[in-house]
Amino acid sequence: MRILHFADLHIGVENYGHIDPASGLSSRLIDFLTVFDELVDYAITHEIDMVLFCGDAYKTRDPSQTQQREFARRIALLAASGIKVFLLVGNHDLPNAIGRATSLDIFDTLSIKNVIVGNGIDAYRIETRSGDLQIVALPWVGRSMLLTRDEVKNLTLEQLNQRMEELIIEQLEKLVRDLDPDLPTILAGHVSLASGRIGAERSLMIGRDNVLHQGKIPLSVFDYIALGHLHSHQVLSLNPPIVYSGSLQPIDFNEENEEKGFCIIELEKGKAHYEFHPVKSRRFVTIEVNANAEDPTAAVRRAIGKKDIKDAIVRLHIKVSPERAGLIQDSEVRQILEEAHFVAAVVKEVEREVRNRLETYSAEEITPLEGLRAYLNTRDLSPERSSVLLNYGEKIIRERLSSDATLHV
Repeated sequence: MRILHFADLHIGVENYGHIDPASGLSSRLIDFLTVFDELVDYAITHEIDMVLFCGDAYKTRDPSQTQQREFARRIALLAASGIKVFLLVGNHDLPNAIGRATSLDIFDTLSIKNVIVGNGIDAYRIETRSGDLQIVALPWVGRSMLLTRDEVKNLTLEQLNQRMEELIIEQLEKLVRDLDPDLPTILAGHVSLASGRIGAERSLMIGRDNVLHQGKIPLSVFDYIALGHLHSHQVLSLNPPIVYSGSLQPIDFNEENEEKGFCIIELEKGKAHYEFHPVKSRRFVTIEVNANAEDPTAAVRRAIGKKDIKDAIVRLHIKVSPERAGLIQDSEVRQILEEAHFVAAVVKEVEREVRNRLETYSAEEITPLEGLRAYLNTRDLSPERSSVLLNYGEKIIRERLSSDATLHV
């Protein structure tokens, strides 16, 4: 069977965007929905058996009605095409208080055909058009879900994390004992593994990470481990494959050089082959230029011309001397950048002259004449010029010392 694995959609991230005049929506909201559409089209066209979403549908725990509508519209399209859709609850999908619904619970409440919501640590047997499989769900687990108030009262943060990990592993081990050994099995988790590489998701973090060590997970039971929460696509193990699909869109310049996309898994019992499928995400481009040239504006123009900025989110960093800073034509620079989707920043770093410092002396260790001589040695002066200034300075110092001596008498 063929599984599509993706995560961390984060609908609602709207930084570096503007209002689209045609729809009235943020251009960045459109960015996130466009790559989601690319995924949906791929799943339908290639007759994917199941789409496995590993958490964080929205940026916030209280998405707007428009954001919920757009997410639901695409999930419904997948389900209506006969594709099973498994939605795992991430930390951004959880409510602010116990007892409230998650942002994904509406699909469970309405019993939408072909849509399954994984909102607790549990095992699910799912029938697809290519056969049955098992999913062990490990959604984001808040401490309040597993720990009593008395239990955490005297624990340090390190002890708290250790206890959380123990309880999660205990529940996973209980679940795997009851699995059908003849069915292909996936562990779907929204969690930080200790060996994972943390990226831009840190800027969106809600609460503290629950960190698991993959060596404690009963790995041999699973044919594929599908993960969400870390935004960089990364493979932590090959046997079985432990894979973070990564997010579909970059959030900021920390992800400038990352390729975004989803994973396609060819799954059977005892074997899983996967590949990463990139999407056409919005590009982030940083341009750095040293503008200390005869024509600083031309230097900036050349640096921009070396980058593909069309429809990209761009930041420009210009290094320039104080003498050249005023020669940069700001209006021309803005005009050159017009084909960018959004200009995040144009920063001029004016390089101040580094002044040579005198050797450190205390007042008792140096005479005025020695101080003058040391100062002149730091200046870019000819020997003749230094000699003239030193002679004049010596004369002034002697006159001042003679005047002070007379006054004291």
